[in-house]
Amino acid sequence: MRVGENMNDTIVAISTPSGNGGISVVRLSGNESVAIVNSVFKGKDLEKVRTHTLHYGHIINGNEIIDEVLVGVMLAPKTYTKEDVVEISCHGGVFVTNQILELILTKGARLAEAGEFTKRAFLNGRIDLTQAEAVMDVIEAKTKANLKMANVGLRGDIKKMIVNFRQELLNCIAKIEVNIDYPEYEDEQLISNEVLKPTIEKLNDEIEEILKKCETSIVIKEGIKTAIIGKPNVGKSSLLNAILKEEKAIVTDIAGTTRDIVEGRTNIGGIILNLIDTAGMRDASDIVEKIGIQKTREAIEMADLIILVFDYSSPLEEDDERLLDLTKNKKRIIVVNKEDLTQKIDLTILDNYLLLSSFKEKDIEKLEKRIKEECKLGNINNIDASYIGNARQIAKLKQAKKSIEDCLEGLNRNLPIDVVEIDINAAWHFLGEIIGEESSDELVKELFSKFCLGK
Repeated sequence: MRVGENMNDTIVAISTPSGNGGISVVRLSGNESVAIVNSVFKGKDLEKVRTHTLHYGHIINGNEIIDEVLVGVMLAPKTYTKEDVVEISCHGGVFVTNQILELILTKGARLAEAGEFTKRAFLNGRIDLTQAEAVMDVIEAKTKANLKMANVGLRGDIKKMIVNFRQELLNCIAKIEVNIDYPEYEDEQLISNEVLKPTIEKLNDEIEEILKKCETSIVIKEGIKTAIIGKPNVGKSSLLNAILKEEKAIVTDIAGTTRDIVEGRTNIGGIILNLIDTAGMRDASDIVEKIGIQKTREAIEMADLIILVFDYSSPLEEDDERLLDLTKNKKRIIVVNKEDLTQKIDLTILDNYLLLSSFKEKDIEKLEKRIKEECKLGNINNIDASYIGNARQIAKLKQAKKSIEDCLEGLNRNLPIDVVEIDINAAWHFLGEIIGEESSDELVKELFSKFCLGK
């Protein structure tokens, strides 16, 4: 176990969201947790109760009753932090919760830092870094797919996969070391480039497959940045409102109504769509409209997906052709809106377009289906440990793969086996950083600082 600063302190924090509610929870962790709460608890003697039991009573400050509570006592090591943990469930008012927290602080506990409970779980060896990051992913999950991917990490599947990769590399390292240090051992297999190569190639292929899934994993976790682009008055705002199923953007017949970016978020088949309705693209003299159009150009650059909208009841113009050219290298869906009006557009110029009316629910469903197809999401229900959506983990996986590729290059060039071992060791260390076996104090501090207080 690695020891961090102030690990002997007993920490306390409010673990429930700020605001009024039915219940608030004040959580403590550390050697003095039970004694501290016992000193302000009127009820059973908490220092004599069995672990993982719940007790009714009152929190008192001298002779004054602060609140009627239930106190949960969980003794080490079978707790979230592997330390003694006490949770006070009180009434969910802001004032009363803070009164209890302040009282506990005066009795010797220290206010927990952001993420310190989970940090202690990591430092005490109950979870690895991938599980710690998955805790935050569970909290922030916005869809069923989000939650499923987070739970894969939380139960340790990613850790197991990485540990297996490292073990295969470690086996290679051990055999190389035996060959180098004890060449007289005739019973030991002679490690040559030909013997190593199949194992290294297999690992390289497996990591490559995981990295191929990373794009889908990030989409599942972060969503798709989608910009709705088109000339003024082609129905972009109506389309945004239809997809969001709410009146997010102002809709009028006046061209140029949308002068700034309008954003919204919706769930399409388990995937978050981060939608941006942009100002119509055209030559404009109005300074405000010009700024909106500049923001539209920036939105096109940043977007993962473009929904390019044309008007069924208007002929294509120079501005339309400019938009086709501007978005030709982007992933896009061409939508011809206002199908319910008289056709004036020449559809032969457009390729693979979707004809619809933003006022028809079935047409919007067709658009949602096309979005999933365009983003090649496939069946997102088959999520396993190979779906890694964490940017830090992906970066380390790429570094490990680069080392493995360097190793293969060395094998192909018949470099000495001890030289090849350097790249194998590097890959082993990069994989170790994913699960926290090779993590620095700075990394741990930065990672847990992103957590909320009380977690």
